[in-house]
Amino acid sequence: MSMPDEFQTLLVRRHGWRLDVTLNRPESRNAMSGAMVAELLTVFEAAAADTGLRAIVLRGAGGTFCAGGDLRDMGSGPGGSGPGGSGPGGGQDGSDPAAALAAMNRAFGTMLQAAETVPQVLVAVIEGAAMGGGFGLACVSDVAIARDDASFGMPEVRLGVVPAQIAPFVVRRIGLPQARRLALTGGRLKAVEAQALGLLHHVEGADALEARLAEVLDGVRLSAPGAVAATKRLLLEVERGDLPALLDRAAHSFADAVLGEGQKGLPAFLMKKPAPWAVAGGDLG
Repeated sequence: MSMPDEFQTLLVRRHGWRLDVTLNRPESRNAMSGAMVAELLTVFEAAAADTGLRAIVLRGAGGTFCAGGDLRDMGSGPGGSGPGGSGPGGGQDGSDPAAALAAMNRAFGTMLQAAETVPQVLVAVIEGAAMGGGFGLACVSDVAIARDDASFGMPEVRLGVVPAQIAPFVVRRIGLPQARRLALTGGRLKAVEAQALGLLHHVEGADALEARLAEVLDGVRLSAPGAVAATKRLLLEVERGDLPALLDRAAHSFADAVLGEGQKGLPAFLMKKPAPWAVAGGDLG
């Protein structure tokens, strides 16, 4: 599928092999409406089919990453778009409101799955708050970079709701004991605490945030895109299937890589030459 030219809730800009995706509802601290969820899904599905794309950088406008689901949408009832929803829902026409709310919420999980499995490297750059759904987005990133004054939390239970769709991703990211502590108490974390739990990979001051992002992207530009995609699939399968079958698939993936990109990458390494996929430093094209 192709990428739309314009979005209502996102700023999407392509720079050669890099796609910058900015959550763009600063008036609501980038709270996730149903429209934003749907647009993010469109972006990730289009990116998955784009072989020229190698990195996706996700961040928020106005100094905040994402304050979670849009509570005003949820307050509008099943007919609204709801946090993690993709309205319209049921209820207003006599349909089952619980089923409509469940479908809306499930759409958010579909988007998180699409984000987690894109073949490109997904980098989250987090400023301000990453709460609820924003916490979930951080959990599905391949690399998470945060400003040292950023904050993180799962406030759902304090609102009388359940962190339904983000829960599996949170558990996989930081482990069940810490996920239980945060989810069951509505706990919050400072950036350094989130890094200690494994949610974040880098915590930087405001003046070093962009330099760290550039360093991460420098690693991406030197990496073979096919090998990155195959490695990401392998890593994500580790917790999902039985080990013998996984190792069988991994062996075939290794052989395919050696007979594919490896035919150019291995000789280049031996001859101390750049691999053909390595984009020149500073060149985003």
